[in-house]
Amino acid sequence: MSVSDVSTRDVGALFERVPKATLRAHIVERLRLAILAGDIPPGAPLVETALSERFDVSRGPLREALRQLIEEGLVVTVPYTGTRVAELSVEDVHEIYSLRTVLETFAFEQVWPRRDDRFRAELRRRNEALIATIDAGDDRASILAELEFHGLVHEASAHKLLQRAWHGLRGRLQLYWAAHHRAHGRRGPKRDSHDSYIRAAFGSDFETMKAEIADHMRRGVETTEQFLRTMPGLSGKSKRGDHS
Repeated sequence: MSVSDVSTRDVGALFERVPKATLRAHIVERLRLAILAGDIPPGAPLVETALSERFDVSRGPLREALRQLIEEGLVVTVPYTGTRVAELSVEDVHEIYSLRTVLETFAFEQVWPRRDDRFRAELRRRNEALIATIDAGDDRASILAELEFHGLVHEASAHKLLQRAWHGLRGRLQLYWAAHHRAHGRRGPKRDSHDSYIRAAFGSDFETMKAEIADHMRRGVETTEQFLRTMPGLSGKSKRGDHS
């Protein structure tokens, strides 16, 4: 599907009309699904006129939905250009990797002395939920489940600024993981991709945990970079003018 397809009346092929109730939530859900599935490609314009006609809604709830997706990092606005789906460059992958490493290491520093049976049980439960989505072949659900898995340590840290930073990163992470899975030709991460992570999180050596975090973040990055370099319009250079 080309970028221009999304900005014409043919956008109807992507969406069904939504119920009048909870319009914003329905619009957000359907746009998010289309973006993560690749039905609306990176860089595609999101034209309010076409979308409001397709959803049969006024500009109000549509703009609210777009604002939420902007906050999530899935959509960006460009001055004098308009609103479009966020693009993910090779530079973005490096930034995500480096920032995630710092955030997750810091989160475990806060939590390390306070890990208890409840924390361990919840981490194990979230991993089992992730594995269930992988076994079901549900890529979108696996992305959300992996966000929940890695989100636990940030939640448990009780560090509000850290939690805000993690929340701000979630949208780009969803784009990254969707690209990562396509790069590997699979529907979700490997079933055992978090086994060593959990062992380290349950262990007694924080240095081992730090090393595992760095290694975990690094896995698959080169393959994803290679995949992104083959996508039209991506050269690995930074993209100027994006405002989330």
